[in-house]
Amino acid sequence: MAPALLLIPAALASFILAFGTGVEFVRFTSLRPLLGGAPEPGGPDARQGWLAAVQDRSILVPLAWDLGLLLLFVGQHSLMATEIVKAWMSRYFGVLQRSLYVACTALALQLVMRYWEPVPRGPVLWEARAEPWATWVPLLCFVLHVISWLLIFSILLVFDYAELMGLKQVYYHVLGLGEPLALKSPRALRLFSHLRHPVCVELLMVLWVVPTLGTDRLLLALLLTLYLGLAHGLDQQDLRYLRAQLQRKLHLLSRPQEGEAE
Repeated sequence: MAPALLLIPAALASFILAFGTGVEFVRFTSLRPLLGGAPEPGGPDARQGWLAAVQDRSILVPLAWDLGLLLLFVGQHSLMATEIVKAWMSRYFGVLQRSLYVACTALALQLVMRYWEPVPRGPVLWEARAEPWATWVPLLCFVLHVISWLLIFSILLVFDYAELMGLKQVYYHVLGLGEPLALKSPRALRLFSHLRHPVCVELLMVLWVVPTLGTDRLLLALLLTLYLGLAHGLDQQDLRYLRAQLQRKLHLLSRPQEGEAE
């Protein structure tokens, strides 16, 4: 039992790293573009800026750096999700395979966020500058971002957050209950095989709905949109299963309140 209990701190450390990275990702994708400043006024205007940007080294160099960071994240996230790599990690790390995947993903995302190079003098695709748009558009974006993140958190509840983070696998292993996926229904296994990113639409809302879409933000939104789109393959049967699971979990969460009311 002692060696098995040593797995728990490793899984918890991975979970804490992933949770902190998630909080930082909210700041990176929502708080910074909504509360941060606009691009520097000295940059090229929208009509001539895109052609000038192709020849401007001060714009191309940081964009190339940001592209490299995104490709590093996408490569890590995709490579470690392949069956060959998962089998290799399961062979050498056992039940910690999922926790290791989560930790490496969090580290790769931390690299993207910490070393991201803004391009303040680059051209912008759109910008809410004139009133009343300069007041109302950021407010509308803020509301939509809050709604999107609330939906993301609710969907994670449906998808068993503890299992996604690798905690449940270690917990079941310590108790001798086997692999959690072995207890899943065929409908759940079918859904997991179709969908690697359960919050695709909500993340797209966060990426694109901003008051100012500058050059580096456009690169981030385009590449992650392409990546999320390639990993999204739900059908009507999957959507019906998701709806049923959400209703079941909402019913379970409302039970204590009903008991108190009686």
